[in-house]
Amino acid sequence: MSIYLDNAATSHPKPEAVYRAVEHALRHIGASPGRGGYRLAMDASRLVFEAREALAELFRVRDSSRIVFTGSATEALNLAIGGLLRPGDHAVTTTMEHNSVVRPLHLAEKRGVEVTRIPCDRNGFLNPRDVASVLRSDTRLIALSHCSNVTGTIQPIEEIGLLAGKAGVPLLIDAAQSAGMLPIDVNDAGIALLAGPGHKGLLGPQGTGYLYLAEGIDLAPLMVGGTGGYSSDREQPGEMPARYESGTLNLPGIAGLKAGTEFVLETGIEVIRTRESSFVDRLLAGLAGMSGVTLYGPPAGVERGGIVSFTVEGMDPSLIGFTLDRDHDICVRVGLHCAPDAHRTIGSYPVGTVRVSPGWFSTEEEIETFLRAMREIVRHPAS
Repeated sequence: MSIYLDNAATSHPKPEAVYRAVEHALRHIGASPGRGGYRLAMDASRLVFEAREALAELFRVRDSSRIVFTGSATEALNLAIGGLLRPGDHAVTTTMEHNSVVRPLHLAEKRGVEVTRIPCDRNGFLNPRDVASVLRSDTRLIALSHCSNVTGTIQPIEEIGLLAGKAGVPLLIDAAQSAGMLPIDVNDAGIALLAGPGHKGLLGPQGTGYLYLAEGIDLAPLMVGGTGGYSSDREQPGEMPARYESGTLNLPGIAGLKAGTEFVLETGIEVIRTRESSFVDRLLAGLAGMSGVTLYGPPAGVERGGIVSFTVEGMDPSLIGFTLDRDHDICVRVGLHCAPDAHRTIGSYPVGTVRVSPGWFSTEEEIETFLRAMREIVRHPAS
């Protein structure tokens, strides 16, 4: 059986309750939420509402109708960025972003938005003072990741949220690598828009995501169409969450996301964080003792997310990943991880890094097996 250490891409395996919830929605509900008044359709609508409530509890959202379901974090980020910015606006971001932030902002630039990209340091950290220094009267958005998918660097979003609030600028947080793994309180952090996936730290299925919109935030919909209600009106409804949920929702996926979120709530973020941090600490210590290994991201003793990125002198990361898979049945991610600007920032462009990301279901034995495999690869590099 493979050792899976690519949870930053997709968490695997899932809690048993997630598998059961997906099957139950497919087998025993089947109907579409909001598309009928009969009992099965009402059961579907109730499930979707309960999933919103679970996410609202996790992120301390006061009104769960402000949470919109999407097909991915990427869709949520496109909705937030494309729905908010207009030609002539100014947006602020960093050099550590995933392409799911980079590309929508690039598209906005082509449509007349000006974007300022604040350089982060070699460990991936953003200085909040640098954010304050670039804010302008026409700044309409600050967009950044909570935790880097390359280095695990955790940004000081509370400080940045305070700056954004004082300036009256909405703060958009990409929580792809933090939701379910780091505590997030949208109120304390001053988050106006929170985008995330269901299939990573929330332990749900692929094809699920969400966007939280604070009160007063109104976006142009990314897509319009059937919403199950307001059927006589040609205009897209203005009510939340229907305004942003055209088309039939992914009920089995949302059922799994609900179960995953409930697992996180029941287990506790701090418990999850402690377990994953112990794996990360062991990886860092083990890799640091190997000849030719360069580690990226926060230095030892500084909090980071559940990600370890490294290179080995004289070895292509792709070859390391291939060897781990072929000879040791270990799954890791290699390359640029859809974040080329982040690699330029930390100095690993263009080859990228080997990225190891343990999860809740990883074991100490798996971490030690990976480290033994890496010692063998470093001692006897493949030709």
